Amino acid sequence: MSVSVVIADDQRMVRAGLRMVIETEPDMAVVGEAGDGAEAVALARRIRPDVVLMDIAMPRQDGLAATAALLSAPNPPRVIMLTTFDSDENLYRALRAGASGFLLKVSSPEHLITAIRVVAAGEALLDPAITTRVISAFAGQPDPQPPPELAGLTPRETEVLRLVARGMANAEIAAALTVGEATVKTHVARVLMKLGLRDRVQAVVFAYESGLVRAGRQ
Repeated sequence: MSVSVVIADDQRMVRAGLRMVIETEPDMAVVGEAGDGAEAVALARRIRPDVVLMDIAMPRQDGLAATAALLSAPNPPRVIMLTTFDSDENLYRALRAGASGFLLKVSSPEHLITAIRVVAAGEALLDPAITTRVISAFAGQPDPQPPPELAGLTPRETEVLRLVARGMANAEIAAALTVGEATVKTHVARVLMKLGLRDRVQAVVFAYESGLVRAGRQ
C-alpha cells in the first residue's frame, strides 16, 4: 500500500521539490499541498493522509500550532517537522508539539524518504543534528528531582532509555548491550508504555528533563 503524504510549506518551490522527491518512490503518493498551517489542518482532516510534512514558519498559523491542532484529534496523521531550527526556542517548542519526526531542510532526499517510511511505520525519527541540539539545551541546567515513574523501569529498561536519549538507533543499542534488535524493540515499547510516552521523541525529552541523562555525562 502507498504511503499518502500532505506537504505543508508556504513556498511553492519547496513544495514542488519535495513532491518531486517523494513521487520518485513507487510506494509513496503526495495527496495534497498546503501553503499555511490552517490550510494544512483542514486538508489533513479531510484527506486523512498517513504523513504530513510540516514547515514551522508559515503564515496565518505556523507549523507548531498546526501540529498541535492535528494531534489533538482522534487518529491523527504522523507529522514530520521540516525546519532550519534557527533557534533553540523553536526546537523545544517543536519537540513539545508532539511531531514524530524532525528533519533539517538541508537533509538529503534519501534521508527524507527514510524519515517518511520510518514515521509511517509508527516509529519516530530525530535528525542527529537535532539530537545534539537537545543535549546542548540541557547543558548546565541544575539536576532535577527524578520523577516517580522512573522507579517503575527495570535496570535494563533504564539503560535502554539512556541510550535512546543519546540518539542511538535500535541496532546500535542492540550492539552496545549485546542483545538482539527485537529485544531492544520490546524494551523500548515497555519504556514508552510505563512512562506514558507516545514515541522516542518524547522519550528523549523525558530522559533529559528527568535528569536520567545529563549533557556531557555518560
